[in-house]
Amino acid sequence: MTDTLEEAALGDGWRVWNAEDDRVILAYRPEVFDGGEFPAPCLPTLYVTRGRRNRRPEGNRNLPPDAPWMVTLYMEPDINRDPEAYDSLAEAVEAAEALTRRFAAGEVDYRALYQVPREAYLVKLDELTGRET
Repeated sequence: MTDTLEEAALGDGWRVWNAEDDRVILAYRPEVFDGGEFPAPCLPTLYVTRGRRNRRPEGNRNLPPDAPWMVTLYMEPDINRDPEAYDSLAEAVEAAEALTRRFAAGEVDYRALYQVPREAYLVKLDELTGRET
């Protein structure tokens, strides 16, 4: 999948964290959210996976040939934006690249995903993305 995803097309601060044939994981500013100042789960990640909307990204499964490609932004393991489904890998990669650019520009309302926010974490994200609260 790395041959279809261009790291140069990602928003500032986003990196390819892991890439396999059936999924790619992108990470935002891993040098900042490294488990030091913030708990290790506080690493914004974006998954591009082939699978079902109601399943977490996981390894190989028996999927139907027409299974959609999913793009899911995770702020923490249990805090995510609703997944978006795409018919093709190319569409999913394009959507993931666009989402990373919107996130880096402060255009994604990640605060709305939290019921009980980690304020210091969100303040740091606001600072890095130029997002005004």
